[in-house]
Amino acid sequence: MTSPTDQQTTATAAGTDTGDVLPGGAVVDDFTLTWTGLEPDDEGLREALTSTGNGYFCTRGAAEWEDTDAPKHYAGTYAHGAYNRETTILGGRPVLNEDLVNLPNWLVLKLRIEGEEAIRLDNVEVLDYRHSYDIRTAMVTREFRFRDRAGRETTLRSRRFVSMAHSHQAAMEWTVTAENWSGRIGIVSAIDGRVDNTMVARYRDLEGRHLDPVTPRTFGPEIIALKVRTRQSNLYVSEAARTRVYRGRGRGWEKVEPVRTLHQMNDYVQQVLDLDLTEGETVRVEKIVSFFTSHDNAITETLTAAGRHVERYPDFAGCLAEHVDAWDEYWDVCDLEVPGVPRVQLLLRFHQAHVLQVCSRHTARHDAGVPARGLNGEAYRGHVFWDELYVYPFLNYRLPEITRGLLMYRYRRLAEARAAAALEGYQGAMFPWQSGSDGTEETQVVHLNPLSGQWDPDHSHNQRHVNAAIFYNVWQYYQATDDLEFLRDYGAELMLEIARFWASIAHKNPNTGRYEIHGVMGPDEFHERYPGAEAGGLRNNAYTNVMVAWIAATAPKVLALLPKSRRRALRSRLGITDDEIARWAEMSTSMTVPTHRDDDGHPVITQFEGYEALGELNWDAYRAKHRNIQRMDRILKAEGDDPDHYKLAKQADAVMLFFLFGDDELREIFSRLGYDAIADDTDLARRTIDYYDRRTSHGSTLSLVAHAAVLAGIDPESSWERFLVAVESDIGDVQGGTTKEGIHMGVMSGTLDLLQRAYLGAGARDGVLTFEPRLTQRLDGLALSLVFQGTALRVSVGGGALTVAVQSEGFSHPVRIGLGGEVRELGAGQEWTVPLDQQGRISPTTTSAPVTAGITTTAGSADGGHDHEGNGA
Repeated sequence: MTSPTDQQTTATAAGTDTGDVLPGGAVVDDFTLTWTGLEPDDEGLREALTSTGNGYFCTRGAAEWEDTDAPKHYAGTYAHGAYNRETTILGGRPVLNEDLVNLPNWLVLKLRIEGEEAIRLDNVEVLDYRHSYDIRTAMVTREFRFRDRAGRETTLRSRRFVSMAHSHQAAMEWTVTAENWSGRIGIVSAIDGRVDNTMVARYRDLEGRHLDPVTPRTFGPEIIALKVRTRQSNLYVSEAARTRVYRGRGRGWEKVEPVRTLHQMNDYVQQVLDLDLTEGETVRVEKIVSFFTSHDNAITETLTAAGRHVERYPDFAGCLAEHVDAWDEYWDVCDLEVPGVPRVQLLLRFHQAHVLQVCSRHTARHDAGVPARGLNGEAYRGHVFWDELYVYPFLNYRLPEITRGLLMYRYRRLAEARAAAALEGYQGAMFPWQSGSDGTEETQVVHLNPLSGQWDPDHSHNQRHVNAAIFYNVWQYYQATDDLEFLRDYGAELMLEIARFWASIAHKNPNTGRYEIHGVMGPDEFHERYPGAEAGGLRNNAYTNVMVAWIAATAPKVLALLPKSRRRALRSRLGITDDEIARWAEMSTSMTVPTHRDDDGHPVITQFEGYEALGELNWDAYRAKHRNIQRMDRILKAEGDDPDHYKLAKQADAVMLFFLFGDDELREIFSRLGYDAIADDTDLARRTIDYYDRRTSHGSTLSLVAHAAVLAGIDPESSWERFLVAVESDIGDVQGGTTKEGIHMGVMSGTLDLLQRAYLGAGARDGVLTFEPRLTQRLDGLALSLVFQGTALRVSVGGGALTVAVQSEGFSHPVRIGLGGEVRELGAGQEWTVPLDQQGRISPTTTSAPVTAGITTTAGSADGGHDHEGNGA
């Protein structure tokens, strides 16, 4: 069983009722994390965890008075879509990479006393230091009390946020108190464009310069601004900062005008604000910032827009009030209550805050995908993978308009995916494993192994299952929203082109009469090719093949959902023939699904053809030798060995089938494929999961989510243990240093999905939202809000019962709910309560009718008590 990496702990946890502490010594209450004292080795992790963003741009939680000095301090700012390509010559070979660009540092705010060097953590005696993060408002606060070399004691308190109310706005506030001295201070307020992408150590041999200077500028005495341009992609980025100073007067603050000195270069601009401070006096400094790129709408030019907007912004208090109101609206929709497990509740809220800082309503208005590491760092170069598969379930049932906008990122790159497929001789659309600005394949051709220092070939572009994930995501969005307009105008085309790709990459084996897919990689990632083979790729990855069988069966349903005129037009434009549809039908009944026998002679699903013939790894020996074996691929290659030789996996692969599909759905798929023995094997899931669990290093945090979900109905205790590890994975940096390079969007959103989909058992199919709760005995008091097909619901667990209530506010239309094998239609104000047994499942013997205003009623429609046979249109 994987466990969190041990961390130094120096404080007790407040508000958790457990006596535990969060890794790194963070003190917690319901909505705040606080670290006390300096731990230089933990600073990078704290900066990532306390990033502040609004779904458009995000800035790491670095101390604004510190210079960027990776890995100790790194004040990165990143925006959706801000990519740039550069070429590096490695061993005489050109290597092209596209990065999410580290943009100009707007944080710079420094304190000088009596003209001396600016205060830093390493040139003063730190008397007291607290670093806090308010989860509810995504605001980072520092309280820093120090004694300088002249014996002067000063307290500096800093607060800052990136506005959720206005996508282009950020704000920072300082209060500075002279405790035992009087003298002259200088406040340095700057925008620094002299930044590179240098955060990730294993990328530092690659070109990290992405910005060229354009011009600095001022807008009156209070406002400085800077404009830069990305070197290859020609993206213009402008930031403007308005800095003001206030003195405390009585019960209020009085604005004062310091002496301002301007200094500027092509890629750096600063003001120094000088004023006198008397002993015991406090001054307040406000730095309000605006941020624009040339991707933005309704602007004539970025620098003008930045200066104009920052001039109009209110003061810090006004900006903060609007920011808090915007976050309050999100919490009204998204908050969840798990009062019985306060530590879990805190961390799930922490995950919600980070997901929303990367994927907000602002995101939906931009051409944005879901970077696997958010906008909090430079790991994976800010690329978009398949991690959106884990992100969308949370958004689909709360803020589906965000999912809709993010799916458009894929639709806009459909032409590039078509071109990629055609280049390889396939039909339809082949999306890249790693996507960035324009949808071309951004996967590296070589990858640095930090254990060996060697650059190894990278074949992970063969993970074609990203295409299946996109198809699945569109279908799940439609199931949750009934957004036929999106399906008609965008989604169907995406799905049909992906189905066509799979039909063209698959081929029929004349000996078996079944379709096969060769030359691909599964989610496992440790296996790139067969031992001794020159070419990358594997045959008949079970996860891929089963997904393709489901896609082939679902694509005709998508066509049937469309209005007749749209269906005809789309088939004509795409050239979809009757023969092609017939091929889909045949594939849905005859894809190859490899199986083999486990150690006890019982069948399990084979990860890929030939997996069972590989050698067994001596896991105990490697655990004894290495503190962390999650990245067994790097360990083996550093020893001159190869993971392709062994039965091992980085993360869930075949197990993913049980994560994405319910028991009934998988039974239908296997039965349709003619694998009746698998379909009827009630113990197949348990055996398959157990087989791979013993051979999986869980080198990706996504693996913990998948395994916890599939074990929920099989081994609840093990499921809960893994859920807890997943919940702690980023805050505890269980992978030993990766979180400081950017938070893991998949695991953060995946833990939320676990609560919703695995433990409440919520899932939409054929127009019905069904709940099959498990493990709810651990979740007494759980309450959360969902939106299903436009209607707001409140779901709660308590007193040995599950209640689904339709809210009168936010009501769109009656919805169909499934509980305990029964389906009913609920209207506004109605609720349905069912008792739960000792295992936290719906009692098989009793259900109760929906009630409204305390009066028991019958179901809301004539067919409300019958299973829905339609197609969800």
